[in-house]
Amino acid sequence: MRKESNEPQAAAPAQAAASGAGEETGESVLVHKSHMDKKSLDLIFAVEQMIKDKQHIEMSHQDLQDRLSHANGQTDRLNRDLKNLGKVIEEREKSIAELEQRLIDKNLKVDQMMEDYRELHGTLSGEVEELKGMVELERQNYAGLLQKYNGMSTEKNRKIGELEEKNERLESELAQMKQKFEALRQEKTHLLTIVNDFTSRLSSPFATGADRLDGVSAD
Repeated sequence: MRKESNEPQAAAPAQAAASGAGEETGESVLVHKSHMDKKSLDLIFAVEQMIKDKQHIEMSHQDLQDRLSHANGQTDRLNRDLKNLGKVIEEREKSIAELEQRLIDKNLKVDQMMEDYRELHGTLSGEVEELKGMVELERQNYAGLLQKYNGMSTEKNRKIGELEEKNERLESELAQMKQKFEALRQEKTHLLTIVNDFTSRLSSPFATGADRLDGVSAD
């Protein structure tokens, strides 16, 4: 650039020479360069360097364009993926919101159940204490009844023993009375036999005289 500012009039021929050099072969360029002075050669070298730099920049630009196209393709793909991911995230967030609502409902139900359980536990605790008191009272009553039953059972067994002894005694007395009754019956039968015999003997003569009197009357 410094050389171009120092020699502005030589820049145009040099650029034309550079353009022609770009179209000619390497040997023709060398032939032309052999007839040029040092400044022209420096200018040509600078132009060639600029051309090479331009070509390099164009190549770099093309490479960047390719990379940019590839990056744009990746960006488009990533945008599509991001869009799809956004939809998935939206659906997941919707599902999460539904799950959170269900969890809230379940927590409310659990809290209500816990409250009902505490109320029921308090009620049942009171009823259990009342039942314990009733059971203790019934146990005491049962113990009293059992003691009374044991006393009555002992008294009953004693009375049964006394009745059995009395029954045995009465059976023995009855047997003795039966024996006495049988003896009296036999004695009575014997006495009746004696009386009947005695009566028969006493009544026999009177019966014979009466029969005779009846016979005389008939004649």
